[in-house]
Amino acid sequence: MEYRVAQLEALGRFLDEKKEDILEAIALDMGKPPFEAELSEIFLCKNELHEALNNLSHWVKDQHVDRNLVMQLDSTFIRKDPYGVVLIIAPWNCPISLLLGPLIGAVAAGNCVILKPSEVTKNTERLMAEALPSYLDKDCVALVTAGVQETTRLLENKFDYIFYTGNPSVGRIVMAAAAKHLTPVMLELGGKNPCYVCDTCDVQNVARRVAWGRFFNAGQTCAGPDYVLCSAEMQEKLVPALRKAITDFYGFNPRVSPDFARIVGDTHFQRVQALLRSGRVVIGGQTDEKERYIAPTVLVDLQPSDPVMQEEIFGPILSIITVANMDEAIDFINSRERPLVVYAFSSDDKVVNQVLERTSSGGFCGNDTLMHVMLTSLPFGGIGNSGLGMYHGKFTFDTFTHHRGCLHRNMGREALNTLRYPPYSQQKLGIVRAASEVKRKGACTLL
Repeated sequence: MEYRVAQLEALGRFLDEKKEDILEAIALDMGKPPFEAELSEIFLCKNELHEALNNLSHWVKDQHVDRNLVMQLDSTFIRKDPYGVVLIIAPWNCPISLLLGPLIGAVAAGNCVILKPSEVTKNTERLMAEALPSYLDKDCVALVTAGVQETTRLLENKFDYIFYTGNPSVGRIVMAAAAKHLTPVMLELGGKNPCYVCDTCDVQNVARRVAWGRFFNAGQTCAGPDYVLCSAEMQEKLVPALRKAITDFYGFNPRVSPDFARIVGDTHFQRVQALLRSGRVVIGGQTDEKERYIAPTVLVDLQPSDPVMQEEIFGPILSIITVANMDEAIDFINSRERPLVVYAFSSDDKVVNQVLERTSSGGFCGNDTLMHVMLTSLPFGGIGNSGLGMYHGKFTFDTFTHHRGCLHRNMGREALNTLRYPPYSQQKLGIVRAASEVKRKGACTLL
């Protein structure tokens, strides 16, 4: 316990003492505004850290469980064991929090960790490689810088657990490498997150909340709303409301706004720019390759087969697909891969609950975007194509913990055990069953 706490407190000092360096590195890598960087990188990490430090003494305790009549004099409990040596591979879009967030849970659970930050955000990778090791015990945590070839070789090693955040195609590679050693994995893979907007809602509020969630970090967030599903009538109201929200946030020229980020690299810029050819641009659409700038953009008149509707955008583009009603929106969502998040907006709680009950996703957020990620009390993770496993708060500790079922019996009282030994008889079986069975409690009778 003392060792784990010491490592976590050292990580807290790193975040405090290197805060300005972190903000500068992230700004150099993707022009992420200080407000967004501090909120999504440092603040989220500090919350995870404090949640672990506040509760670790409780989390690590043996969990005692119910016993049957046969074992009333014995000890039955779940021991919280670390897996051993775990590998954490982080992405570039939140290069600090998506690296250190899992690390906090892994160390809290007692594991040794190999960290692999993204090579795409080079300034942040360099900072982490140079500064972090001096804060942590090198026998406990090691950080490696690696590209695709080196990471492929890294995955050939036998780890006790692998935590990967990224895209589904690389997730399959990680899972295949883990399968060779029967290594358990946690995969956070993102996806195309739908956002249903009902006709009965406050359009201005919807526009502001959707625009913030979509254009935060220039759309480079795995949990952001990817496309809107709404009626043609709602689209007519929503487009001007989105235009006003974007202007309120970033001014008439978002390019000069200090609050709007840039695309992380040239390859990503070209990929996102190509998606602008889908549908019709009704807001934004301006680009500057030299600055890797793509304006906050809204597309309409789209087909489900358009490229922008086929891949995770990871850029400042919001697509709008028109549907006749909620049922058609739900059918559209359910016809595609299960997303990381489903969003639903309506002044009618019944509508929000209908979308929740009739869809499947890693998480759900009603009448807002991104805010569910802020809570350490909620699990975060995908399902199906959007991921496997969950983390945040205690869920991260549990992810990196082997829950070991334990029974500790008394060496004496052997006479109590003779009933289970041969020679068998129906009388013995009846007594053993009576002393060991789980009985069904009284059922409720429907009138």
